[in-house]
Order: sequence, then structure tokens, then C-alpha cells
Amino acid sequence: MKHNEDQIQIGDSVKIRLDEKFGEQAGWYEGVVTRIEPYSTHRSFYWIELSLAAQALLKIREISVFNPNNLQKLK
Repeated sequence: MKHNEDQIQIGDSVKIRLDEKFGEQAGWYEGVVTRIEPYSTHRSFYWIELSLAAQALLKIREISVFNPNNLQKLK
């Protein structure tokens, strides 16, 4: 597989988006990719350890993101 600089890897800093189903907690939160679990040839679950600030707000330490539209790699 060809390495793509924009491809998300374990250890990358990212932002995740929680959509309107999260109510008042909807928005973008920062974290670090801790593992990637392939689901199909083209999709994976990305496990994100949230920043301390996000953990305090959301009351969770880690979350999985499946929809790539809800995940942005930080430069």
C-alpha cells in the first residue's frame, strides 16, 4: 500500500466531530489515534484517546470513529 501523507496513522493528533445526536456536546474535539481496526477494504474504526479537556467535558476517555467525515488529521 502506498503511503499517503494525509493518511491517518496510530499516534497522529486528530480532531473528531460529534454530530447533533450528541446534543449540547456536539462539536469538534482533539485527541490521538490509539488503534485502527479494519472493518472492510475501504473503511476502518479509528480509536481516539481524547485530550484531557475533551475527557472532562464528555466524561469518556476513548471513542471510536467510523465515518471519515468526522475525523480530521491535525498538521
